[in-house]
Amino acid sequence: MDALDLSYLAAVSLAGAGARACVRGVTESWRVRLEATVPELPAGGWIWLHAVSVGELLLGDGLLSRLRELGHRIHITTGTPAGLDLLGKRLPAWDAGSGRVSGGAFPLDDPAGLEPFLAHPPAAFVALETELWPNLLRTLEAREVPRCIVNGRLTERSLARGGPWLRRAASRLTLVAARDPESGEAFRRLGAPKVELGGNLKADLPPPSPLHAGWAPLRTAWAPFPVLVAGNTLEGEEDLVLSAWEAVRAEIPGLRLILAPRQPRRFEAVATALLARGLPFRRASGVWPDLPAPWGGVAILLLDTLGELPAAYGEGTLALVAGGWRGRGGHNPLEPVRAGVPTLLGPGFDNFKDLVPSLVTEGGIRVVGETDLADAIRTALHGAPLRPVPGAGRLPEALSGALDRTLALLEAHLPSPR
Repeated sequence: MDALDLSYLAAVSLAGAGARACVRGVTESWRVRLEATVPELPAGGWIWLHAVSVGELLLGDGLLSRLRELGHRIHITTGTPAGLDLLGKRLPAWDAGSGRVSGGAFPLDDPAGLEPFLAHPPAAFVALETELWPNLLRTLEAREVPRCIVNGRLTERSLARGGPWLRRAASRLTLVAARDPESGEAFRRLGAPKVELGGNLKADLPPPSPLHAGWAPLRTAWAPFPVLVAGNTLEGEEDLVLSAWEAVRAEIPGLRLILAPRQPRRFEAVATALLARGLPFRRASGVWPDLPAPWGGVAILLLDTLGELPAAYGEGTLALVAGGWRGRGGHNPLEPVRAGVPTLLGPGFDNFKDLVPSLVTEGGIRVVGETDLADAIRTALHGAPLRPVPGAGRLPEALSGALDRTLALLEAHLPSPR
């Protein structure tokens, strides 16, 4: 261990000790990681799969299912309260009665936090997208445990912020299966010794789980009307979407809206904004009526739940994928396209440059500026089917096969299934 490793170890140990000394005063995000534990697992006989939060957990759905089907024992971790909430809801389905999948919080990257996880160390560590924890990777390397990143995503902005600790961590990776050539080159420049192109796992996700039975009365009540589904809105984008929706609704009075903010912490603020506008809405987290009639006077469903948006896109006439009007990253346009729903998104789709061009070429999506949003909605709704046509949700062939490629790259670094 040289001076660089020692400096990180000293810093993270000090932070961990301070957090444990005042555990009651730390944020919930810190608290869940301070309390992270792992069940009794066979040393060298399990895979540690890490997904930092909600989006990465959903992204890992297909990979986790395939690993389970191959007979592997998997423990999946996540690092945020929202991620843990979703993990608790999804874990029974991910395990599918096999007894081979468990889950919980990701620990702090200090010796005390990692100790329970390394008492019976995994056979492999696999992280989704961009998770570089220097102490964890150093410790796993010393134990000769493979350290892999799949769907590896690294932007030029993140690369520029990568200091010596992150560069050292990247140098200890066994494999990066990058999601696109640009990310692959960025990982190489950061210092990752082996980088291959795996492709974007978002294109190979399994179909979303069906929506609960409470949607049936809503579906019946809204059947005669066009529906906008605005997903993953950021701060400022709800006002943009609502203004465009109200402008179009003046011409199409029956137009409905499903509004899904990106961040759970903003659900209350968005509900308050809807109340202030005097708009008739219901919250998906509330009680769902058993009959269609109560939905008749409701114009907006606030989708303040986790994990339902991919399936909810299929309830729409037109999808608005947010994150690219008031943000610079954008969000996943594949979900509505796979549902067969025409899709609009903003120009700030930096995080999806590997997907958007081919989807635009195929005609599944259209990129529009915020000043053109209302007009684009009018144009897209004109003559569109009220609900997706069965079989319409096909992705370009060039985007498929990422899951198979990723598993093939991982194969040499995974244990034999027990």
